[in-house]
Amino acid sequence: MTTADSNERFAQAPGDPYRYGVYLRPDPVTCTAVTAVTSQLRAQYGLVSAGAFPPHATLVGSRHLPGPVEETIDAVTRAVADVPAFTVHNAGVRRQGVGLVYDVHHLADGITPNTAFVDLAARIDTAVAPLETPAPNPSGNPFDADTFQAHLSLLSHDMYERPDLFAEVEEYVSGLPVPFSDSFPGDTVTLYRTRSDDWTGRWWQTLTWEHVYTWRLRHH
Repeated sequence: MTTADSNERFAQAPGDPYRYGVYLRPDPVTCTAVTAVTSQLRAQYGLVSAGAFPPHATLVGSRHLPGPVEETIDAVTRAVADVPAFTVHNAGVRRQGVGLVYDVHHLADGITPNTAFVDLAARIDTAVAPLETPAPNPSGNPFDADTFQAHLSLLSHDMYERPDLFAEVEEYVSGLPVPFSDSFPGDTVTLYRTRSDDWTGRWWQTLTWEHVYTWRLRHH
């Protein structure tokens, strides 16, 4: 299939070129840290993929939900209605996949998975799955509790194109004087609508997004 054929099929799909993500928003200090790191990587190396999004930890990501957005809001509202806020621990910068992240998947020991995080993602996945329809592209982002890793992206898809830069960028990030919170309340869940001209290719170069809705988890 040619790029033109792919784009034509893409344009005809209901709800395209939009995708939806449900994210946990960190505290303001951590959001500032993420923005500082990704802004520095853009300024120094032209790396933009992680900074193309607002600071967030993905609960469910890049879902094709072509129905009325109110259906998604209602589904997630029901899913989080009885979910308490929990403590998120930030273990600092770690390698993940081809990039770098703040590791927020574990408890304070840095080893034990934070089951409250995984359970929240599973609840939301269950809520939105009936609203999802197949999209021509890209491949889906199915939730898997066994492989889910809560994280805040600092460096991501650009490394598929510039793997030669990884060691230098990792050293650069380690030297940035950017403070972050060791822990913060996991109490803010957000829905974003994202758009790209071509989800099959370098989607991060044309990505735009819009905040749609915020839920606050209850505190004890």
